[in-house]
Amino acid sequence: MGSGGSALKVCAEHQGGINWLSLSPDGQRLLTGSEDGTARLWSTADSQCHGHLRGHESYITFCHLENEAAFTCSADHTIRKWDVRTGQCLAVYRGHTSIVNRILVAKDYLFSGSYDRTARCWSVDKEKQIQEFRGHRNCVLTLAHYSSKDVLEEEEEEEEEEEKVSRDLLVTGSTDCTVKVWWVSSGRCYQTLLGHTGAVLCLILDAPNRELFSGSTDYTIRTWNIVTGEQLKVFKEHQGSVICLELVNRHLYSGSADRTVKCWLVDTGERIQTYKAHKHSVSTLKYHAGILFTGSGDACARAFNPRSGVLQKVFRGHKFIINCIQVHNELLYTASHDGTLRIWDIRGICKRNKRRLKKERSAPGRGSQKGSLSRLFNNKVGCIVQQESGD
Repeated sequence: MGSGGSALKVCAEHQGGINWLSLSPDGQRLLTGSEDGTARLWSTADSQCHGHLRGHESYITFCHLENEAAFTCSADHTIRKWDVRTGQCLAVYRGHTSIVNRILVAKDYLFSGSYDRTARCWSVDKEKQIQEFRGHRNCVLTLAHYSSKDVLEEEEEEEEEEEKVSRDLLVTGSTDCTVKVWWVSSGRCYQTLLGHTGAVLCLILDAPNRELFSGSTDYTIRTWNIVTGEQLKVFKEHQGSVICLELVNRHLYSGSADRTVKCWLVDTGERIQTYKAHKHSVSTLKYHAGILFTGSGDACARAFNPRSGVLQKVFRGHKFIINCIQVHNELLYTASHDGTLRIWDIRGICKRNKRRLKKERSAPGRGSQKGSLSRLFNNKVGCIVQQESGD
């Protein structure tokens, strides 16, 4: 196991902790949202700050970056849209009456979840609320989106005639221990998924397989059929809140306040690996190029061999919890509550893992893992639940 050495670059322009880090689809920019109430745009080509987005009246909880536009949400109850080239604020979305925890951009929709117990849908191009989703008994922490045409057969779609205008559905997870599925067009609740006994902190959707995964402060992960609402499996081995999830090739990775990550076979529910070495909660996960990267409340990022569970590298330098990580062009980006964005060279570890994957592909009965889905994690809740693992 190697040491991470020092970071290639430390970006310390923010005056407060960084709560979220987003990478643009084209990989050209990064967006950081901070406790200082501002967001910053960074070029992945030169690692320089090329935009300072100012306008929020309180801390930024979450941010999302598209190729041409950036989106931020804040404790000031608003969401803002920004031009990534000029840094100009293009729109302010008002309507929530408390902290906005999470946003999600899908098609022409902007979705948001808030401590005011609602989720809302907005037109991306207009400062206009399209729909309000009301029914949770406590704050909405996490969101997912899918279209019914991705999961329903033709005969099943016929049963949903009133929703034929729009086939989009929103999934919300709440501290009221429930997950709800809503028709976007009407705001009607399509399913309420009951089973968790603690706050739902993270969701990950596998629409082609009609499955939804939810992680909770009740220490469990649950799998649901998103068409019928049936609970399919309960993954029970964690000893702390499940904070983040990552799904790769029918392998589910879960990060927890119990200081571990676990890997599960989705089809059987079997736990096949546990990744240890963390000294605090696991706050974020990212699978990339045959490597499992983790960020922790112990201020370190780590790289693991996903198959063997062997710790390959520790990246040391941050002073507080790592809230988010991204990987691009053999560089690891880590954003922390210490207010810094750090950039690490992972060429060596990527090269070694390419050799390993090549050997695994050539070995009988072995296959490679590739691709990843973004995991969902709320920093404010994460900072609270990490206390379960102690200092």
